[in-house]
Amino acid sequence: MSVAFTREEDLEATAADLADRPISHHPNLVTPEGLAAIEAELASARAAYTAAQVQGSIESDRTAMARATRDLRYWSARRASAQLIAPTEDDGAVRFGGSVSIEREDGRAQTWRIVGEDEADPAAGSVSHVSPLARAVMGKRVGDEVTVAGQSAEIVAVG
Repeated sequence: MSVAFTREEDLEATAADLADRPISHHPNLVTPEGLAAIEAELASARAAYTAAQVQGSIESDRTAMARATRDLRYWSARRASAQLIAPTEDDGAVRFGGSVSIEREDGRAQTWRIVGEDEADPAAGSVSHVSPLARAVMGKRVGDEVTVAGQSAEIVAVG
């Protein structure tokens, strides 16, 4: 069939058929900041859903409604499964919510904060607790050697 004979509504219906955002099978550990961010995203998703309903008939903008519904399902599930991990007393070991500084074999020094999956932002210096880097350093202390991305690194600071 030629595209010329395709109804616009059919294209809109196809665009509105969005797959759900994947939800991790790992425990949803969150820092206090991560929980606040999830709650903000949930509020934003609720507002988008309400706005999509108010803007007229669902048929007029099915994509906006589908996107809002998908985000609302995702953030509702993430909020429901969130396990708040409060900061603990510093015992010198790398812990969830804390930071770790490493020095790699090639001399590069890097500092990372170990956080929940939804709040991880490697460009801003935070990695998920399920990342290979976090798994390599969790529980380690200053002076310990770890393998990160196939290279040796030394933990030089824990915070």
